[in-house]
Amino acid sequence: MDQSIRVIEENYLKKTLKTIKTAIAHTKAAIKQSNKNINDAAKGWDDVRIKTDTYSGIIETAMSVRQQQQLLAERENSKSRSQQRYETLVKQVKKPYFARIDFKEKNGENMPSETIYIGLASFSDDDNNFLVYDWRTPVASIYYDGGIGDVDYLTPAGPQEAEVTLKRQFEIEDGVIVTLFDTEEAIGDAMLVNALAGESSTKMKSIVTTIQKEQNKIIRDTEADLLFVQGAAGSGKTAAIMQRVAYLLYRYRGKLTSGQVVLFSPNQLFNDYVDQVLPELGEQNLVQMTFYQYASRRLPRFQVENLNQRFEDQGKNPKIDQLMGSLAMYQAINNYANSLNQEGIRLRNLMFHGEPLIHKEKIAAIYYHYNQNYRLSQRLEATQESLMRSLRSQVGVQIRQDWVEEVIENLSKQEYDDLVGAGRSRLGDDQEGDAAAKTRINQLGQGPQEREFSSDKAERHFLGKQIVTRELRPLARKIRRAAFLNINAQFVDFLNQVPDYLDLTQFNLSVAEWHEYVQKVIASLKNGDISLASATVYLYLYDLVTGKHGQRDIRFLFIDEIQDYTPLQLAFLKFSFPLAKFTVLGDLNQAIFTHENAQDLQDDFSQLFDGDKVHRVELNQTYRSTQQITDFTKAILKDGQRIEAFDRKGEKPVIKLYADNQDATGALRHQLNQNQVDRESTAVITESLADARQLAEQLQDTNITLIHSENQRLVTGAIILPSYLAKGLEFDAVIIWQADAKHYHSESQRQLLYTVASRAMHRLTLIGIEVMSPLLADLPQDLYQEG
Repeated sequence: MDQSIRVIEENYLKKTLKTIKTAIAHTKAAIKQSNKNINDAAKGWDDVRIKTDTYSGIIETAMSVRQQQQLLAERENSKSRSQQRYETLVKQVKKPYFARIDFKEKNGENMPSETIYIGLASFSDDDNNFLVYDWRTPVASIYYDGGIGDVDYLTPAGPQEAEVTLKRQFEIEDGVIVTLFDTEEAIGDAMLVNALAGESSTKMKSIVTTIQKEQNKIIRDTEADLLFVQGAAGSGKTAAIMQRVAYLLYRYRGKLTSGQVVLFSPNQLFNDYVDQVLPELGEQNLVQMTFYQYASRRLPRFQVENLNQRFEDQGKNPKIDQLMGSLAMYQAINNYANSLNQEGIRLRNLMFHGEPLIHKEKIAAIYYHYNQNYRLSQRLEATQESLMRSLRSQVGVQIRQDWVEEVIENLSKQEYDDLVGAGRSRLGDDQEGDAAAKTRINQLGQGPQEREFSSDKAERHFLGKQIVTRELRPLARKIRRAAFLNINAQFVDFLNQVPDYLDLTQFNLSVAEWHEYVQKVIASLKNGDISLASATVYLYLYDLVTGKHGQRDIRFLFIDEIQDYTPLQLAFLKFSFPLAKFTVLGDLNQAIFTHENAQDLQDDFSQLFDGDKVHRVELNQTYRSTQQITDFTKAILKDGQRIEAFDRKGEKPVIKLYADNQDATGALRHQLNQNQVDRESTAVITESLADARQLAEQLQDTNITLIHSENQRLVTGAIILPSYLAKGLEFDAVIIWQADAKHYHSESQRQLLYTVASRAMHRLTLIGIEVMSPLLADLPQDLYQEG
C-alpha cells in the first residue's frame, strides 16, 4: 500500500488516541470526584434526626431518610457510569477501531463523501464530532453487508441507499497499526484467515471485526417474532447470536435491559464459555440457563433427569420419547385442562393439627360452584377467596377449643410478651412483615406496647385469638399458594387418560404399552425422580391448572442447539415467555438426542407463530476448522454436501487403529505430548461419561483434567470430556478416543460422531481399538491419513 496512505492513517490514529487519552484523564477525575461526593453523602446521615414521638415526626424522619437514600443512589449511579465509560475508553485506547468506509448517500447529490471509522464503541470529541462509530450503528451495517459500489442499509427512518468508494481494514495492537489493507469484499479473507488461525481459548471471543453478511442479517433482524438459524458446525451461529444480543441492547437502549433477555444453552459448561462476550462489548450479561435448570428450579421437590442421565437413557424407548415430545401431546394437555372446567380436578384436604379442617370434597364443591364461563385461573382465584373466608370463620370456632386453653396456660413470659406486642396481626398477614415492622420499632427505641385488659376473660380472648391466628397462618399460606391442588395426582390422571386425547397408533403404540410406561413414571415419582420429558408435561399442566401466564417481562428469548429440544418443550417455552421474540439456532446434523425427529422441528415450531413473522437464515459456510477437517467431518454425514469449507489449509485428520487398549493408550499419550509441543490445546472426547472416567484413571500420571460435570469450568491445557458436554465448544486439537465399532457402531450415532469431530480447529485424531467404527468405513481415503 502507498506509504502516504499509511502516514494519513497513522496521523488519524494519533489524533484519535490523543483525544481518547484526554477523555480517560477527565473520566478518572470524574470517578475521583464521585468518590468524594459519595463520602460527603455518607456523612450526611449524621444530620438525619430520628423523630418518633409524633405522627408528623415519623413522616418527617421517613422523608429525610428517603432523600438521603436518593442522594446517595444518584451519586453511586454517577460513579458507575463514569467507571463504565473508563473501562470502555481503556479498551479503545488499545484498539480504537478496525475498519474505515468512505461512502456517499444516494439521495444527497450535492453532499460530500463521508468517511467513518468503525470500532467496538462510539467515541466523539468535545465538539461532538464522531471519531469512531459503534459497530452497531445503522451506518456501520454498510461495512458488513457489501463491498465497493451500491449498498442498501436500514436506518431508524427507513431504508437508505449509498455508494461505497472505499473499504479499509485495520489490525491495531496497543495503539499501533500492525497492518491495513483495502478490500472489495464485505470482510477481507486476509483478516478472517488471521482471526481463524489463532489458538482456541476457554472463553468465546467477540467476532465484530469479522462478521459476515449472513451473520449481520441475523444480528440486526428486529422484525421477526421467530428467527430460525440453521448453521453448520463452526459457522459462527452462536457467536453471531451473542453479537445479536449486544446489538439489541444497543438498539433498544433505555427500553431493554440484559435481565429481559434469556439464553437457553446446551449445558452450563457452554454458559461459562460464552460469558465474556457481552462484557467485552461493554454490555452486562444476559440471563443464561439450561432447560434442565429451568425445570429443576420450578420442581424443587423432584430430582429432574440431568444431561448425563438423558444421554445414557436415550433410544431405550423411541416411540414413547416421540410421543412425549410431540405437538400432539401439547394439544392433549390443552384439551385435558379444558375438561377440568367441568370435572376431574384433583385436590387435597386442608389439614390442621393432623386432622382435615376443610375436606377436599368441600373444596371441590366450591371449585365447581362457579359457572361454566369461568376460566381455570378465575375458578381457582374464586375458590381461594372462599377458602380464606372459611378460614377466618375458623378463628372464632378454634378459640373455644381445649387446645387453645392449654397453650395459654403454658405460655412463657417471652411468649406472652410476643403475643401482646403483636396485637394488630391478623390472619393472612405476612409474618416476616410483622417481624420487620417490630424490628424497626425497636431500632427507634420503642419496645412492645404494654396493653391493659378490662378483665381476665378479655385477656384470654385476646390471647386465644392471637394463638389461633398464628396457628392458622401456615394454612392461609397454603391457600394462597393453591397447595390444596394435588398436581401429582392430576399429572398421573392425565397420563392415564392420554389414550382418550390422542391416537396412540400414530406413534405405533398400544394402550397396554402406554399404561406400562405410566406405571414406570408413577414409580419414579414415588422415588422423587422425574424425566425431562415428564417434567415438561408436568409443568405445562401445572401452569394451565393454576392459571399461570408465563414470564411476561422477558422480551427476547434465545435457544441454542435447538435440534436437541422436542416440539413440546419449544411450545412450552413459547407459552412460558408469551411476549418474547424468539431466536433459535442449531444444526440438525448435530441432533444427538432427537435424531431424525429434528428434521421436522422447524415446521413444528413455526406453526406457533404468525407465518409472516417467521424468518429463516441458513449458514452453510463453516469457519472453525481447516478445510481438511471440514471435508472429513462432512463426509461422515450422508447429506454433508451442503456444508462449505472455508479455504484455510491444514493437516489431514489421522485415523489410528490398535490391537488392544494398552497400545491405544500409548498412542494417545504420544499424541498428547506432540500436541503440547506444538502448543495445541487438546480435548480428548469419549463417547460416554464412564469411558471418560476410565480414561482419566489410566492417565492420572499426566497433566490432564477430567471434565465430568457441566458445572465445571473449562481449563487451559489438555482435558477429557464426554461427547454430550462438547456441544458448542471448540479446541485447537481433538482426539476422539475409541472411535471404533464397539463405541460408535449404530447409524443413530452418526450425528454424534460428526458433532465431536467438528469441535477441532486445527488437528483431528481418531484412535480406535480392534475394529474401526463402521460409520467411517465409506469415507474416501484421500480425506485422511492412517497413523
